[in-house]
Amino acid sequence: MSNSPIPDSATGTKLSVVHRTTFLYGAPVRESSNTVRLEPRTFPYQRTLSSLIRVVPATRLYRFTDLFENINHHFEISQPHSKLEIESQIKVHNLPLILPEEAYLGGIDIYQAPAVRERTWPYLNDSPRVYRTPEIWRQAVDLTDGIVPVYRQALAIMQWIHTNFRYEPGSTNVKAEVAESFALRRGVCQDFTHIMLGLCRSVNLPARYASGYLYNGPRDKLVGAQASHAWCEVYLPAAGWIGFDPTNNTLADERYVKVAVGRDYEDVAPVEGTYRGTAHCRLEIKVEVEKI
Repeated sequence: MSNSPIPDSATGTKLSVVHRTTFLYGAPVRESSNTVRLEPRTFPYQRTLSSLIRVVPATRLYRFTDLFENINHHFEISQPHSKLEIESQIKVHNLPLILPEEAYLGGIDIYQAPAVRERTWPYLNDSPRVYRTPEIWRQAVDLTDGIVPVYRQALAIMQWIHTNFRYEPGSTNVKAEVAESFALRRGVCQDFTHIMLGLCRSVNLPARYASGYLYNGPRDKLVGAQASHAWCEVYLPAAGWIGFDPTNNTLADERYVKVAVGRDYEDVAPVEGTYRGTAHCRLEIKVEVEKI
């Protein structure tokens, strides 16, 4: 559990999320085995108020924590079934994102402290979906040339992706790797996050993948609020892991509900599993985020 500030009930934003995933099979399937990451732990700036996961057909859920401290639930359904429904209901209380002045100033040397190096090492290296190509490395060097503060380097990378890539659902798939998305110059939040991870790691900025949800308020015009969302987090020793959302060109503030973190999408996939039976399956996903 993180050493997180506990939100005062008079400040911040309370959000509720209902996330329903439904698998409709063309014929009865069996021996379904699944792991879901749908319950958020308490993070700095975010406190979990309640969390409930419901599975139909009903079965026992086994709760455990992985190497990234994400809360996982595993379940198995042995009997034949033609439909699997997984519903998550969560409520969180977010604090306003207020960073200390030191967070804006530190250069790359801030990562030399042994405690910081130990905490950030997994997020400086290549991962299954994110690896550094010569093209990505060259772009990262060009973007950060002459910029000393780490915060401003991350900001420049985020703004470049937002300006030069087009949000286009369907242009990539969930298995797309960073080189493919970088070459296409289009994709969705998962692709943009992977690209930012690759650019940050190319210039030795520790960066990790964050998944969750986004509240699109009455006056907001944010992209990605209708489904699970993803963004990049960069480690600033004076402030901890701070989210940069290249899809919307904004910091991940109290409008964001963070559920899981990892090296890339493979570490945080909301639902993953296997089953025996037909390959004909229709997937339906519905996400509702509301202010309470």
